[in-house]
Amino acid sequence: MLRVSVVSASSDLSFHLGFRNNWTFGRPCASLPQESSNLEPRKKEEKTSGRVTARSATKDKILLSSSPTTSQQQNPTPLVTALKASAEQNAATFHFPGHNRGRAAPNSITELIGLKPFLHDLPELPELDNLFSPEGPILDAQQQAAKLFGSLETWFLVGGTTCGIQAAIMATCSPGDILVLPRNSHISAVSALILSGAVPKYIIPDYNFDWDIAVGVTPSQVETAIKEVEKEGQKAAAVFITSPTYHGICSNLSEITQLCHSHGIPVIVDEAHGAHLGFHPHMPNSAMQQGADIAVQSTHKVLCSLTQSSMLHLSGKLVDREKISRCLQTLQSTSPSYLLLASLDAARAQISEDPETIFERALQLAIEARNMLRKTRGISVLDVSSFPKFPAIDPLRLTIGFRQLGLSGYEADEILYEDHDIICELVETQCITFVITLGTCREHVQKLVSGIKHLAATSASTCADKRKVDGDNLAPFADIKTSLIPRDAFFSGKRRVSIEKSLGEVCGELICPYPPGIPVLIPGEIITKKALDYLLHVRSKGAVITGASDSQLSSIIVCNK
Repeated sequence: MLRVSVVSASSDLSFHLGFRNNWTFGRPCASLPQESSNLEPRKKEEKTSGRVTARSATKDKILLSSSPTTSQQQNPTPLVTALKASAEQNAATFHFPGHNRGRAAPNSITELIGLKPFLHDLPELPELDNLFSPEGPILDAQQQAAKLFGSLETWFLVGGTTCGIQAAIMATCSPGDILVLPRNSHISAVSALILSGAVPKYIIPDYNFDWDIAVGVTPSQVETAIKEVEKEGQKAAAVFITSPTYHGICSNLSEITQLCHSHGIPVIVDEAHGAHLGFHPHMPNSAMQQGADIAVQSTHKVLCSLTQSSMLHLSGKLVDREKISRCLQTLQSTSPSYLLLASLDAARAQISEDPETIFERALQLAIEARNMLRKTRGISVLDVSSFPKFPAIDPLRLTIGFRQLGLSGYEADEILYEDHDIICELVETQCITFVITLGTCREHVQKLVSGIKHLAATSASTCADKRKVDGDNLAPFADIKTSLIPRDAFFSGKRRVSIEKSLGEVCGELICPYPPGIPVLIPGEIITKKALDYLLHVRSKGAVITGASDSQLSSIIVCNK
């Protein structure tokens, strides 16, 4: 039996976000009030167009944008500008896509979003540059993004952070290489293990049973994992860290990167939920600011690009940038959406206009909401005091617990949605997570606070004797044993067995409650009673189970022996 080893886990700011002094910039900024009642409701108030040749005269003009310019001359939105100019051409067009700049766009969708998206839904025309060999507006836009986010080089992604994580792991890990990563990594890291053939060295994250959430990893856990690999006469090819987590919990990346770099090991950070970090003194520093070699960010989450668009940032000399480029070309579509690419350019420009204060209003709303909800009887608000090993929590994440009311997160979410028209970001067994973004308005935050207060008041009277939510002490990563590495399990022969007969078998599929997209069973792992109990428990509470061929979990695909 192959044993993929694991490592077991063993504030100053008044609103309990736990920032330490080394997390701030020292930038001048207006102070944020720590108490406010302003949220009380007011009474009334694939394949490209097929071209292999370019219109040389046109392209020569466009490529002037890639030549060195002064900051005064630089186009603030090079790709947006190029897309606009191309769409405005009065040309006879005989290229893909088939709707031909909206002329044949389906009525059902144009009635919903209009014609403009189709007008700008263009292929890789010469004047729009090439994502995989940029030398014009895409290169310019990526260089401006690199400058803003503090990287050596930045790549735009149209396959989401998923393809960026896959590329980062494939670029650092060859088949048989060891990747150190937390067991609660996103499903994209697991798919990267399958694609790369890397061998996982899992770190078991701390688990908080009151909140029923796994958190990040500590520098000491990373150090233990590296030393255990070295004792086996090997060296980790890379260390993969998720920071912040879906709930905003941040690991101490500064110490982790220093530790890894002392061993010559690159650090990859899944920063999908942290593209906004580092742009305000009351926010944690970004992964790039803390020395990470690669950070992959979902620009479409807290920032304002279109869904599915992300960025990969590279720094330092431990990772070969050519490998990153080759892996991205392998993974990304050869017909990238220029709407997605232009939205990345626009989102970067939006932050660039005023990076030090753009999040002031969002932070203000988050602080006010947090302070008011903390005063609500029966409601718990997640803060860094629950996780003393971690330096900070993203202030724009509001994770609310309903345990004292005897309500699961799923039950509370149903009430908030059905009775108050409130839609959350993440619902789990014990809590709900809400995200404050640049687009959050005061009226909606007032509605959120009012809805939760109403839920607490009504539930307190009906659930006064119900102090416990079923399912305590069910950790999904409590008893991990591995028989095959994920790649070997993925390609092995398989069969279907009933869930009752699956205990002790080698899992052949990736079974994952979603969101947040953290697998409970990974191909190659031995199926345990604890894992099955957890899956059945969260499913009974309302979680959607993805990856399993049988979503009802009456049967499971296992590997042949």
